[in-house]
Amino acid sequence: MSEVSGGIDYAALFDATPTPLSVLDRDFVFVEANQAYLEITGRARGELIGRHLFDVFPVNPDDPDADGPRNLLASFRRVLETGKPDTMVLQRYDIPRPGAEGGYEERYWSPVNTPLLGEDGSVLLIVNRVEDATAYVRDSLAHPTSLTGTGDGLRAVGGKVAEAELYARARELYEHNERLRQAHAREHEVALTLQKAMLPTHMPLERRNAAVRYRPAQGSLNVCGDWYDMINLSEDRFAVAVGDVVGRGLEAASVMGQLRSALSAAMRVADGPAQALYGLDLYARSLDGALATTAVKLDIDTHTHTLTYSSAGHLPPMLCHPDGYTELLDQATDVPLAARSRPSHRPQAITTYVPGSTLILYTDGLVERREESIDVGLKRLSESLARHRDLGPEEIADNLLEDLGMNRGTADDAALVVIKL
Repeated sequence: MSEVSGGIDYAALFDATPTPLSVLDRDFVFVEANQAYLEITGRARGELIGRHLFDVFPVNPDDPDADGPRNLLASFRRVLETGKPDTMVLQRYDIPRPGAEGGYEERYWSPVNTPLLGEDGSVLLIVNRVEDATAYVRDSLAHPTSLTGTGDGLRAVGGKVAEAELYARARELYEHNERLRQAHAREHEVALTLQKAMLPTHMPLERRNAAVRYRPAQGSLNVCGDWYDMINLSEDRFAVAVGDVVGRGLEAASVMGQLRSALSAAMRVADGPAQALYGLDLYARSLDGALATTAVKLDIDTHTHTLTYSSAGHLPPMLCHPDGYTELLDQATDVPLAARSRPSHRPQAITTYVPGSTLILYTDGLVERREESIDVGLKRLSESLARHRDLGPEEIADNLLEDLGMNRGTADDAALVVIKL
């Protein structure tokens, strides 16, 4: 920490902060601690910096079953895994008495662990904020006159509120939160399994010099209503599609899986993209949650160097020529699926490309931002694609995500397919 151009000494500011704070690296080694933290733990700065937290504050050997240290470690790991703050309920965590006295002192803490993220979104450091609740547990509730309620309320023992009762209630809350976390983890595992089952394998991608990226919305279960698909039609022809179901989460992912499967089948038998989307429109009308889904499909002929495409309300694919000129394939755009009172045939267009061109398909989460027109996002995408057009598809995909801010998380799902033609 150091002084910056604005004249603020951030090291002094950190040290003067009245809230006890320590900073740990990813291995839970102390990097820094402020004066308030040193005071409540009774430690000098030199006793902490460069040492592992659980070496400085080991488990009380007289209470080997204590779960405070174990719970704190679990919280640190959640911060590393999620990149999000983790607030803990009241914890009993005894610490060694400073000096030569020896033994352990019973202490109660209320911790909050917050990540410090790097530019790539990874956790660099953990800020451990603690409040010493020992005095509160022992003294603040010593007189029950300020408490109301009986029966299920806090019990008074000998004129004092039992510490064990207060701690037991905190433990009940903690255990309830743990059950919620476990349930969320199971749901997340189911979601990932569902996602893996519904999205295609990478075999066609490798053969066709293509790359895909899939970014669920920040805070979601890692599944969403966006999808992509690519299939080989013959030696010289293959088809690619991208779609977007309204909504997110498991319900949208379920609808997405059914529509993707239906379109994948139609892509194999339909005479062109327009006919495939017409068949998908018929199917979408019988599927709850499919209304207003958007999709775009292209047939790519590597022998004639042609792209045949049709869009059901989806953002237009983008074609970048070797010279950097970028165009939107927007000559065959129609309404989203099931949007009309009765199905009708879809438009279809064809264009040529020069070998070495780059084609991308994407969903609105890549370019749409709440505070700006979507045209701004499309221009940003076009400029990024032109700038990185000479790279391979994997590198192009990574750079597009970085340039459009996707690596920092977004409020919407996004799918991206990059094909080097």
